[in-house]
Amino acid sequence: MFEQLSRVPSAESIARLSERFERRYPSTTPESAALVDRICVSARAENRAAAAQLVAIGELFALRLSRCGETEEWAVDTEAAVAAEVAAALRISQGLAASRLRYARAMREQLPQVAQVFAAGDIDIRLFQTIVYRVDLITDREVLAAVDAELAVKVGRWPSMTRSRLAGKIDKIVANVDVDAVRRRKERQAEREIVIQDFVEGGVSEIRGSMFTVDARALEKSLDALAATVCEHDPRSRDERRADAMGALAARADRLGCRCGRRDCAAGGRPAATPVVIHVIAEQATVDGTGEQPGSLVEADGLIPPELIAELAKSARLVSLVHPADAPPEPGYVPSKALADFVRCRDLTCRWPGCDRPAVDCDIDHTIPRGDGG
Repeated sequence: MFEQLSRVPSAESIARLSERFERRYPSTTPESAALVDRICVSARAENRAAAAQLVAIGELFALRLSRCGETEEWAVDTEAAVAAEVAAALRISQGLAASRLRYARAMREQLPQVAQVFAAGDIDIRLFQTIVYRVDLITDREVLAAVDAELAVKVGRWPSMTRSRLAGKIDKIVANVDVDAVRRRKERQAEREIVIQDFVEGGVSEIRGSMFTVDARALEKSLDALAATVCEHDPRSRDERRADAMGALAARADRLGCRCGRRDCAAGGRPAATPVVIHVIAEQATVDGTGEQPGSLVEADGLIPPELIAELAKSARLVSLVHPADAPPEPGYVPSKALADFVRCRDLTCRWPGCDRPAVDCDIDHTIPRGDGG
C-alpha cells in the first residue's frame, strides 16, 4: 500500500553543507599553512623589533650617563632627559617613553639572560613586562641573577599563558630562590588592615585596605553573588550593586534589595546568595606545616605562602588529589570526578591560549578525539 522512498541528497545541497562546514571548521591547505607560517614569522620579527628598540633606548641611556657624573643607581636627571629625548623621537608621551626606558634598563641591569630570549623573538613584550613587574622588588643581586637564569630557560615555553598564570610561575621561581622572602611576607601580612573614611562626599564613605588573598577572593565572590540577586530591571550598574552588597553583607543579608520599583519584580523568586567556595591547591607537606612550597589560589594571581596554607588547613575541608601517573585511560567518554578534579587543578584555567577563565567554570573535553584514542 505504501512505497518506501529513498531521497538522495542533491549535489547542490551537498555543496552547501560542505561550504557551511568549511566556513566553521576550515581545512588546512598548503596555501593556508604558508599564510599561518608568515603570521608566525612576522610575530617573531615583531618581538625582535620591540626588543631591539629597548636595547637602543638602553644604549642611549648608557651613553648619556657616561657623559655626566651620575651613577646608574642615582640617575634621575639623566633618566628624565633620555625619556624626553625618546618621546620626541618616537612622538609619544613622556610617560610612555619613561616606561620604555624602565624596561630597557631592566634588559641591561636586571634580566640580561631573559633579555637574550626576548631579543631572539621567543617571547613578546607583554611577557617581558610581566616578568619585570614580578621581580622588581628583588634587591639582592645574586638572587636576581639566579631568577634571571632560571626564567631564561623556561620563559620560551610560556608565551600562550595568561597574565595570572605567568605571575604564578614567576612567583614560584622567586619564592624558591629568595631566602629573604619569608621575612618580607610576614612583614607584609602584619600590615594588613581595613580603613573606613566616613563621609567623603554626598553621604558616601571610602573603604580601602589589605587582607589575606583568600579572604579577598571570598569577599569578591560574595559581592558578585549578592549583586546578582536583583532582577534585570534594577537601575544600578554592576559596580553600584557590588558596593551596595557590602552593606548587605554587613547586615548578614542573603539578598540585595531590588530597586526596579515594579510590582511584578522577579527578584523575590530568585535564589538567595549561597556561601562561596575558594579552591586552594598545595602539596601535602605544606598542608601539614612541614613543607616550604607555596600553594596556588584558583582564579587569582600569585601564590599563597606556605605558612598561610598550614594555617588555613586547620579549618578548611581537605581533599586529596591523586596523580593518575601511568594509570590506563578511563573507559567512559565523561571523566570521573577524581580525574576531572585532577585536570582542573593541573590546568587552573582554560587551556585556550590567553584565556584566564577559571578551570572550575570550564567544561572538560578530550584534547585528542575519543575515537582516535583520546
